[in-house]
This record gives sequence, C-alpha cells and structure tokens, in this order.
Amino acid sequence: MDATQLLKGVLDVAVLAVVEDEDGYGYDVVRRLRGAGLDEVGDASVYGTLRRLYTAGALTSYVVPSEEGPHRKYYGINNEGRTMLDNQRKVWSEFSHTMNTLLEGKVRS
Repeated sequence: MDATQLLKGVLDVAVLAVVEDEDGYGYDVVRRLRGAGLDEVGDASVYGTLRRLYTAGALTSYVVPSEEGPHRKYYGINNEGRTMLDNQRKVWSEFSHTMNTLLEGKVRS
C-alpha cells in the first residue's frame, strides 16, 4: 500500500491537528508533521493545504516579521476549523475502527 495515497486523504485533518496545538508557518507545519511520523509529506502539499483551509474559513492567518529572512505567514485554527477537526476526528475514528476490524479478520456475516 502506498502511504502517499493515504496521506492525501488525511492531510487536511493532520494539518488542522498540528495548528490546533500551536499556530505555525508553512515550513514549521511541515516539520511538525514529519516529526510526528508523516515523513512522506511534501512541502508543496502542506502549503496548498494551508491555503485551501484558510480559503475555506477553517484557519486564520497573520504575518510575523523575521530577522532571519522574509516575513512568515502564520496560520491558526479558528472555531470553524475546530468544528471541522472535531467532525473529521469522529469520521477517522469510525473509519479506522472499521478498517482494523476488516484487517484483523473479525468481519461479521
């Protein structure tokens, strides 16, 4: 099974979970996702996801000046994003339970 295909389906919820803990700029979010074990996550995918979630109203953004280079655009979760994350957590829990049941051979007839 290709983990990159699975990652595409869960990247929104993964990004929301990361910024729920603490606001972050693009590469910071990438770094935290990789640190959590999502080694296959691509920079461009995360940046696109952040922009899409922002456009969808799930994230806020603000710019922070940086002495080490260009200004950084930080993203934070808002109430709509928290609602989205809570819903996606429920969906993930049900889906992963179903998949675990199937993969463990515990399917009921």
